[in-house]
Amino acid sequence: MSATTARPTTAHHRVRASARRGWWADGLEAAIWFAAAIGVALMLHAGGLLVTAPIDYLYTAGRAFGIVATVLMLAQVLLVSRAPWVEGALGHDRAASLHSRAGKWAIILMLTHAAVIVSMTGYYDGRSPFAESLALFSQAWYLAAAQIALVLFLVVLALSLAIVRNRWRYERWHTVHLIVYLAVAAAVPHQFLEGSTFRGGDPATWYWLALYVVAFGSLLGYRVLRPLVRLRRHDPRVAAVRTLPDGSTDILVSGRGLEALRAQPGQFLLWRFMDSRRWREAHPFSLSAAPRDDALRLTVKPSGDFSGELSELKVGTRVMLEGPLGVFTDRSRCRRGTVLVAAGIGVTPVRSMLEAMPADEPCTVIVRIRSGEEAPLLDEVRDLAAGIGAELHVLEGPRGASWAPAGTDVSLSALVRDLHDRDVFVCGPVPWADQVERDARAAGVAAEAIHRERFGW
Repeated sequence: MSATTARPTTAHHRVRASARRGWWADGLEAAIWFAAAIGVALMLHAGGLLVTAPIDYLYTAGRAFGIVATVLMLAQVLLVSRAPWVEGALGHDRAASLHSRAGKWAIILMLTHAAVIVSMTGYYDGRSPFAESLALFSQAWYLAAAQIALVLFLVVLALSLAIVRNRWRYERWHTVHLIVYLAVAAAVPHQFLEGSTFRGGDPATWYWLALYVVAFGSLLGYRVLRPLVRLRRHDPRVAAVRTLPDGSTDILVSGRGLEALRAQPGQFLLWRFMDSRRWREAHPFSLSAAPRDDALRLTVKPSGDFSGELSELKVGTRVMLEGPLGVFTDRSRCRRGTVLVAAGIGVTPVRSMLEAMPADEPCTVIVRIRSGEEAPLLDEVRDLAAGIGAELHVLEGPRGASWAPAGTDVSLSALVRDLHDRDVFVCGPVPWADQVERDARAAGVAAEAIHRERFGW
């Protein structure tokens, strides 16, 4: 069979694989709401709808709000557990986005649940909502803990607002986000110790226990145990550190049997450097070269407290790894050709993908830089593009109104004539990447053929 005959077959398989990934992703999102519906149904089956007066419907609705909020909270935990079956279906960006939406709705529903239940129990007891809240706080430790949890969730919600969050560095936001785990721990006891929904050994109890085991088991297994096992099994260590001409830091991490990680060019990992200054924090950085059996490479642009000090890493420092993460890889393709578009340090996943790109398929590389002196890995990109016959466009100049340099009238469709038959991979600053995506969509590129990595957190 000739290469010409094989290409449509390959494209056909890519389209089918892309459709399957979409079904799995949509199905996983739908499963969250299906789990909530089952929880409400179990509550009603257990006698949750005992109505002696019309106002009792409100109390039942309050209980239902709490059940849905609990499922969304558990979904949040699962979505950040780094479980491969979640990451592989949704991709890191979609998982992070869904995590954020689920969290906001969980807090809103928790607040509604608390307001309705306190108001209704106060109505039954002949007390005001405030007096009933104080009574519940002093009645049992788990009810007091639930009220404390609600306050903590409200703090997280306030700090999650874009106007606040966009002003925080990753390091500070990551620390604040740990409040969520404290709030969850404080909220859990009252669900099993108060009322009949979670007690008595009935099917509802086992159902909720199963949900908690899956969510928190995934969190413990993939966020704690797996990185520790990898640290012992693969012994990843910093093998070399060098400062590139543009100021970026290039880090080579060596280890035993790293192929077992199954990392793909274009993916990223969470790297925790186990020295006295950095062991508390894990940060996301893309692979800047195709992974080898004995080594992984990352290239970091100084942009914060953590990244600015990586040039001081010592050779031999142990490295704890989470991942690989993301679907910014060749496996996500659904078209015959490829366009790789990068700006700034967003060139790192593009450079690693280019290293593994087949030479017999159309490939165009577009690199947006401010100046040659500030462009990381540009020489390597040039060499790799030349090696496989890829077309390379380097757009140099100050920032303009569009994604291209100021005073330059450039579009993706002008640079790539068969753009509709290409997958477009975009990595760079979010506002810039938004402009590239809008340009691609305006040129008729289908949504499923546009791939981005935002490192959502």
